[in-house]
Parts: sequence; C-alpha cells; structure tokens
Amino acid sequence: MRAAWGLGASALALFGAIVLYLAPLEPGVLQLQFALTPRAFGAVMHFWSPQDLARYRAHLPWDFLLLMLYAAFGWLFARRSPLFAHSTPAARAAAAWLLPAAAIFDAAENALHLWLTAAPRFDLAPLYALSALSAAAKWALLIAFSIVVLRALARR
Repeated sequence: MRAAWGLGASALALFGAIVLYLAPLEPGVLQLQFALTPRAFGAVMHFWSPQDLARYRAHLPWDFLLLMLYAAFGWLFARRSPLFAHSTPAARAAAAWLLPAAAIFDAAENALHLWLTAAPRFDLAPLYALSALSAAAKWALLIAFSIVVLRALARR
C-alpha cells in the first residue's frame, strides 16, 4: 500500500500545483474543458492573452504526468486496499479500472487541447465536441471513483 499512497500523494501535490499555476486564467480551464463547440472554445481563447494561452499549453505535459499518477494510484489502491477486501472480484476490478479509464479520457482531452490550441481550427466541430465529451467522461469517472471509495468507507 505504500506505493499506492506515494502515488496518491504525488498526484494530489501535482494537482494542487497545476490548480495554482492555472488559477490566473480567466475564464478558467473548466470552461475550456466543457467547450462543446468551436464558438464556445473560441470564446475562452478570445479572453486569454498570448501569455495565458502559453501558460495553459505549458501545463499540459504536467497534466499527462498527473493522469499517469492518478491512474496508477487508482489501480493499486483498489487492488491492494483492505477497504475493498470484502468486495466481490468483479466489484474490485471495476473500482480498479475507474481511474485508469478516467486517465484515458484525460489523455484524449489533453491531446486534443494541444492540437486545438496550436492554431484556429474552427472547421472541425466534431473534435471540439469530442474534447468536451472526453472531459465530461474523465470527470464522471473521477467522481465515480470517489463515490465508490466513500461507499466502501461507509460500509466499514
């Protein structure tokens, strides 16, 4: 469990650093993440200065590291934690896959954001929607993992 806790602590510290680094951006990155259309995405970009955009793009490599950390944490935690000792093998496996699945959607969102923020590409509306849907799936899976852990704690 030490490895899981180390990964979790590292992910939490990196997440906090990213939040602080991106805090000056207005509108915030959540608005960009859920920009379903080129118009909504462009509206966020319109308010950001070139320095703001550079700040956002500079965080993305760190976000890729973050998603690897939280995916590994979720996998190890669900597999090794005594919290899930009384869960069925299927329930434990499902819990173990929640954060790695979130990380896959996060990676897709990051890759799309790297590409979509490199140059205006307003003629590719489906990619903006895919990016926003990837963000929504990521957040849904992160919340689902939190609920699974909270329910396991409550049953304890």
